[in-house]
Amino acid sequence: MHHIDQFLASYGYFALFGLLMLGIVGPLIPDETILVLAGIAIHRGEMEWVPALLSGIGGSLCGITLSYFLGRTGVIYAVRHIHWLDKHVGSHLPQAQHWFERFGKWTLTFGYFIAGVRHFTALVAGTTNLRFPVFALYAWPGGCLWVACFLGLGYYVGEGWEQIAQRLNVGVLVIAGLAVIVGFVVWLMKRRRY
Repeated sequence: MHHIDQFLASYGYFALFGLLMLGIVGPLIPDETILVLAGIAIHRGEMEWVPALLSGIGGSLCGITLSYFLGRTGVIYAVRHIHWLDKHVGSHLPQAQHWFERFGKWTLTFGYFIAGVRHFTALVAGTTNLRFPVFALYAWPGGCLWVACFLGLGYYVGEGWEQIAQRLNVGVLVIAGLAVIVGFVVWLMKRRRY
């Protein structure tokens, strides 16, 4: 998290735009963390609200639009022409397309708020040949709302974010430890029965 904070401090709005664009296309970049850190930077006075909001929205919308066009052109080609992908992914494509035709338009709007979902909804939308104006009508407002919410969260939580994150980490470790202990006890009890 510290590296992302330094990167934002060094490159500002360009970093925010670029990281969000890449983060929407691929799930390896922690998008929410980037937005919260940008909100904290606004709180500190290191960034301004309007340019940060516009950079975040621009990166988000460019990323999801790129994913849509990858789904419309590149991904579907790869799935149909690479044997392993066709066997494992291509067989599920009609089901995904049917699901998307029934519910998918709204997942473009609200899928931003679910990590992992936002990375694939635009790809699937592209493979279903959803018309671009319809895609934009559902996806772009969701991106604007998502960026505003997480920037606002970072701004209003301010410097307290690190303390909250540390408490959450301790809580998660405690819960994980308890789950391991309970799982071990259940395993021992089942083993003794046999």
